[in-house]
Amino acid sequence: MKRALITGITGQDGSYLADHLLDLGYEVHGIVRRVALEDSAHRLVRLAGNLDKLHLHAASLESFPSLFSVVSEVQPDELYHLAAQSFVSYSFDDSFSTFRTNIDGTHFMLECARRLVPSCKFYFAGSSEMFGHADEVPQNENTRFYPRSPYGISKVTGFDLSRNYREAYDMYVSSGILFNHESPRRGFEFVTRKITSHVARIKNGELNELPLGNLEAKRDWGFAGDYVRAMHLMLQQETPEDFVVATGKTHSVREFCQLAFEFAGLNYEDYVIKDPRFYRPAEVHLLLGDASKSKKKLGWEPTIGFEELVEMMVKHDLDLHSHH
Repeated sequence: MKRALITGITGQDGSYLADHLLDLGYEVHGIVRRVALEDSAHRLVRLAGNLDKLHLHAASLESFPSLFSVVSEVQPDELYHLAAQSFVSYSFDDSFSTFRTNIDGTHFMLECARRLVPSCKFYFAGSSEMFGHADEVPQNENTRFYPRSPYGISKVTGFDLSRNYREAYDMYVSSGILFNHESPRRGFEFVTRKITSHVARIKNGELNELPLGNLEAKRDWGFAGDYVRAMHLMLQQETPEDFVVATGKTHSVREFCQLAFEFAGLNYEDYVIKDPRFYRPAEVHLLLGDASKSKKKLGWEPTIGFEELVEMMVKHDLDLHSHH
């Protein structure tokens, strides 16, 4: 039985990846903060369905010794490093902690793997935010990085660290350059979930407006459940490589709003107000991924389209709020 260790297992991607690996017959271990174990009802909510099948270990991305002892104990065959401070606008507010968590955390995990399980296959969660102000559309594995946020900068550094460990120590390290991926498990601070949860609360009469930043920002949005399949496939290849994972279609925040409100029988124009507080200091205008390498080499295709994704998220949030 293969053994996988996931950092960031309590997040959106970590929880879908844990589900997927359990379905494939893996023994699944996850690193969580100690406070998550003490407040599991609240902090492990995304893992609730499979909690009894998972092996959770307390450690902190900012403490090398704590990570070292977990990797030493688990001895994983595959290590998925997903944990990060991943909300872009927070990264502008607190760039110091974003760098500490995302850069040191990645360096610590790579070094633990090198010292303790050098033959372990390592996955690094890269991001389309590494492209930032890209000089070509769509973006592929060879597009130059031009990050526009502390988050994007920290991910470029993690990406380069991962590549360097692959080349310097001949380790199996692959990075997935994932474009935006959403789901009903998305955090409430992210614009997509902010929209769908507000739609449900407006429908329920709890709120009467939705303040948003740049409605014209465009993103390539996919379903997180599809994207974790690509992560697993990357570690099943002969040789480690980096892959863009994306749908290849782009939609604006405005389109997302329009659809989300329509599913609830509402008109977004009656509720959405522009709020300059939600504009980023440096905006990324168009991220659009070319995942043809993933399709060709991994045989990966997304299964859930944009409209289906929006509908799935709105339905989930309407259900959530009708129970209150």
